[in-house]
Amino acid sequence: MCSLFRNKYRIESTRYRGYDYSSPGKYFITICTKNKISYFGEVVNGKMILSELGQIAEKFWLEIPGHFPNIDLDEFIIMPDHIHGIIIIKAPNLGFQSNPSVQTPKLGVSTAKLGVSTAKLGVSTIINQFKRICTITIKTRGFDFAWQPLYYDHIIRTRIELYRIRKYICENPEKLIHKKSKGKSKGYASECKAGTRKN
Repeated sequence: MCSLFRNKYRIESTRYRGYDYSSPGKYFITICTKNKISYFGEVVNGKMILSELGQIAEKFWLEIPGHFPNIDLDEFIIMPDHIHGIIIIKAPNLGFQSNPSVQTPKLGVSTAKLGVSTAKLGVSTIINQFKRICTITIKTRGFDFAWQPLYYDHIIRTRIELYRIRKYICENPEKLIHKKSKGKSKGYASECKAGTRKN
């Protein structure tokens, strides 16, 4: 559904109103580059070959659990102009808190400064900080780089859905080849058109 915002039509958010996106669960995330520019590499023979910028994005994606102790990563793929990944928010261990706050200067966030528990750091905070450190690092290498302001998220509710999304992520490079040869096809994230959250 489209609505008028600042004299422009936009796609309505698919986020569940009132849902706590710091709740334990599995979330399918898609983040796109601005104007869908292929910064991160190219697909060759059905396999993704990462560029220098793609390697940077992969490095910081893999480092997310090191900065957010309540986060695990599942399947993910760095594509030429977007990233698909599954983020798992774990239930907090209320009986043991050896690290009540997390200092992540490289990601530009401190839970102590935010005044919140790490258990309440949700999807938007994680994606915001990931995008931020990627942008800073890439620009220091002399590249003119930017993300699309919006990102797509989807709450994974069943094992069957988890399996299908994992399969979709793994097959994304091959799907890109088919899409180019046969025209656009719809995926879980509608290829970044259904942006839901601004960061």
